[in-house]
Amino acid sequence: MEAKQLRNKFLEFFKSKGHAVIRSAPLIPDNDPTVLFTTAGMHPLVPYLLGASHPAGKRLTDVQKCIRTGDIDEVGDPVHLTFFEMLGNWSLGDYFKETAIRNSFEFLTSKEWLGIPVDRLAFTVFAGDESVPFDEEAFNLWRSLGVAEKRIAKLGREDNWWGPAGMTGPCGPDTEMFYWTGPDPVPETFDPKNKLWVEIWNDVFMQYNKTADGTFEPLKQCNVDTGMGVERVTAILQGKKSCYDTELFAPLFAELDKLRGLAEAPAERCKSERIIVEHIRAATFIMADGITPGKVDQAYVLRRLIRRAIREAHQIGIQGSIAVPLSKIVIDNYSEAYPELEQYRANILLELEKEEALFSKTLENGTMEFEKFISRVPAHIQNKVVSGKNAFFLYETFGFPIELTVEMAAEKGFTVDMKGYEEAYRKHQELSRAGAEMKFKGGLADHSVETSYLHTATHLLHKALRMVLGDHVAQKGSNINAERLRFDFSHPAKVTPEELKQVEEIVNKAIADKLPIICEEMTLEEARQTGAIGLFGDKYGERVKVYSMGEFSKEICGGPHANNTGDLVGFHIMKEESSSSGIRRIKAKIDFKQEA
Repeated sequence: MEAKQLRNKFLEFFKSKGHAVIRSAPLIPDNDPTVLFTTAGMHPLVPYLLGASHPAGKRLTDVQKCIRTGDIDEVGDPVHLTFFEMLGNWSLGDYFKETAIRNSFEFLTSKEWLGIPVDRLAFTVFAGDESVPFDEEAFNLWRSLGVAEKRIAKLGREDNWWGPAGMTGPCGPDTEMFYWTGPDPVPETFDPKNKLWVEIWNDVFMQYNKTADGTFEPLKQCNVDTGMGVERVTAILQGKKSCYDTELFAPLFAELDKLRGLAEAPAERCKSERIIVEHIRAATFIMADGITPGKVDQAYVLRRLIRRAIREAHQIGIQGSIAVPLSKIVIDNYSEAYPELEQYRANILLELEKEEALFSKTLENGTMEFEKFISRVPAHIQNKVVSGKNAFFLYETFGFPIELTVEMAAEKGFTVDMKGYEEAYRKHQELSRAGAEMKFKGGLADHSVETSYLHTATHLLHKALRMVLGDHVAQKGSNINAERLRFDFSHPAKVTPEELKQVEEIVNKAIADKLPIICEEMTLEEARQTGAIGLFGDKYGERVKVYSMGEFSKEICGGPHANNTGDLVGFHIMKEESSSSGIRRIKAKIDFKQEA
């Protein structure tokens, strides 16, 4: 069974059980500042797991794209991935353990669905601890379905407890399903430590909310969250040793072989090859959600993935571009399931090309500098260390992520003075922060009439930029006071004078049209369905304010604004410049009406 069939069967099964199929949420979390990426299918649904009403109902199912960076250094072995797809279904205060377990068992074992023989399956349940009791109900449900007691293991919190996704939130015991990947006969007794038993599905029973003080309180509604990894289960159903051996990665490896000039594929893929295709796949998905390579947060993770892939390509003798050709394969193969990849194709490929060119120029020089550092350490020294000062120099001068320096050092038998690196980095941050302290919190200096009018102008500017430059344009920051607006937005190139003039004319026409500005309150999902643009990844509460400026512009925003675009007079762009990689900045002002 191929991954596409698995996705479709899963959604079809749960649709037949009364679940609404919902689209994957972005990789960048909307409402959780405690994590950089969406790490699981439940992450985007936290408000609904806590009791908010979901527009699609109480039974949901989807295929959620996820990023987990905790095991990034393990990527390259047969199993670890940073990007993966998670099949999931939820009950939001509707059914609970019995229905969830019966549904899981049916989908796994019924010939109509996956048809896995029961004797190749095993299960785990939560053993309980001082905070939460043994999950006897889940244990007895598996027994009632004919599962032998020897095939059910009782494990502790480390193995059979899920969540929360951040520091606080919904969590609870889980029950996990395992598949025997070894030769026949299948062992009668389930030993979870035997790696031939591979986890394929996880049903989480969200009964508790972890509070800020670390205690577990019962949730007002009990929820079910299940997760099944597409890549892992596809490999298992195909009898493959690794997800890298499936059709999900085959086209990427084939393209990599072309780039290497290989006449035929290697018998087995090496670690470098796996890192390259996995990291470029992950980077492509991250960039489809509006992130460009940079020095902090998601942008830093993205840059690390791309640069690690480039270095591995150099390690196996590839000198030309790898990122763009491989990303094209990802976009072509996944766009049907994730249309945003095709929508942002041009921007993704341009940013990858820029990042690869930038890093390729410095990789050789940086590596030479690294070699100089380690050559100065006498051979007889046992504990060889790259100083923190030198590690930071590689980061600031050559753009080497510290993880890359650590990796290179380990290959040469060195460690890195991380304490010294962190101290150098801290001093660098303090200097950088000095120039950033003048930024206004929330983007607005005050709520004066002038500032409100300039805030209104940013909406008109945002729309005009999208009309002239394309839908890839998204707000990346703003700073507004009573005298001028500053607007940061995603765009890969300098905006030409002709384009700026066109933008200015569009804004001034919207002002001249005297469009009414209407504010409506609705759910975040309703706002999206109306076509409203959400700024900053829509990081708002479940109910939002949507400001419409006639038929011209509709955005999720908190205000304040003018009552009519005609309240504004004469929009002028003063300056357009680069803010950071892939981010442009416009400074503009308006003429204010002179009182008689």
